[in-house]
Amino acid sequence: MTDNNNKTVISRRNFMRNAGALALAASPILSRAATETGEGVTFAGGTRPLVQFPEKRKLILVHSRPPHLETPFSVYNEGVITANDAFYVRYHLANFPTSIDLADYRLTIRGAVNKPLSLSLKELKSLAQHVDVVAVNQCSGNSRGFSSPRVFGAQLSNGAMGNARWTGIPLKALLEKAGVQSDARQLVFNGLDKPVLPGTPDFRKALDIEHALSAEPILAWGMNGEDLPFLNGYPLKLIVPGYFGTYWVKHLSDIVVLDHAFKGHNAFYMNKAYRVPDNDCMCVAPGTVAAKTRPISTLAVRSFITSVTQGGHLPVGRRVELKGIAFDSGAGLKAVDVSVDGGRTWRAATLGENLGRFSFREWKLATTFAHKGNAVLMVRASNRKGEVQPLKADWNPAGYRRHAIESTPVTII
Repeated sequence: MTDNNNKTVISRRNFMRNAGALALAASPILSRAATETGEGVTFAGGTRPLVQFPEKRKLILVHSRPPHLETPFSVYNEGVITANDAFYVRYHLANFPTSIDLADYRLTIRGAVNKPLSLSLKELKSLAQHVDVVAVNQCSGNSRGFSSPRVFGAQLSNGAMGNARWTGIPLKALLEKAGVQSDARQLVFNGLDKPVLPGTPDFRKALDIEHALSAEPILAWGMNGEDLPFLNGYPLKLIVPGYFGTYWVKHLSDIVVLDHAFKGHNAFYMNKAYRVPDNDCMCVAPGTVAAKTRPISTLAVRSFITSVTQGGHLPVGRRVELKGIAFDSGAGLKAVDVSVDGGRTWRAATLGENLGRFSFREWKLATTFAHKGNAVLMVRASNRKGEVQPLKADWNPAGYRRHAIESTPVTII
């Protein structure tokens, strides 16, 4: 994180202050000036341009109000840690802060606690020993654009995910300081982004008290050794390792401990949205709806090839090192297998450095192609819980949790 705190505060106070940067990002002028991604991915909305928002390199524009930016897939071949300026951005509400003064910022915790608190970031940092966790933040709808039949929602490719080293304190340290009461049942988290219209539900998420008191969730102000980027939740973000990004509340400002289940108008994003069919596969027959649903929760086991993309060219008769990434919800990867012949045969890849059970993990496989022509590369991960990526994608009406085996057609030349 930045050593010069005064410099950091000043820069954050002025983030998009005149709104010029954001207005430009949302304008037709920028859209005309934007460059194409070069990924060859086109959904119903047409080709997807690259645009640049403050503190970010050029990312794929999903929509601009509120900001929704996808990471170009080539970024994942740069390493298992996703750079801050390349990390995807997802907001639900258009009335989000464009400046935050740390002198005014407070995190409150109230409700079923013995001692309600209102803490500055400095006070929060002094509550407990700082911890780091390397963890994947993946949008629930990552890869939704490939659903067949097509489903409603942002048409995302595979770039609504990222892996970072998060620095903060355990959530349970704050709960212990406030003194959670014995009848506590759920925690509700809210950030500084707000609805534009009064009838729109606020974006709030809930965790069960048992999960909140575990060692896993943290309150993070740091990302890859720096302050959180503004668009990724500055100055404080809830990190829920192993869970989809919908729970990772940005600009965290308020925690309410409840002695009952979260319900009502502002429980929309728990009780109506971000839900999957309540069965083992979390899926239904394409085009149908589930009789019963439950909130989406943990990540599925997943893997990707990053060293070559669809339509790429690889040499014949020469050693080629294929590589990529794999991850799951924290159960631990058991194996990553690779096929270079469309799934007829599989070989075990070598797993790279383990940065923690919630992190991306690199895999590599050296191979030689004996003949010129077309080939289909495939990668399949399994974990220690016995979960294996399916060959065919499971389907649900929201396009959530896609994790089928990826196929990459290439040409051997």
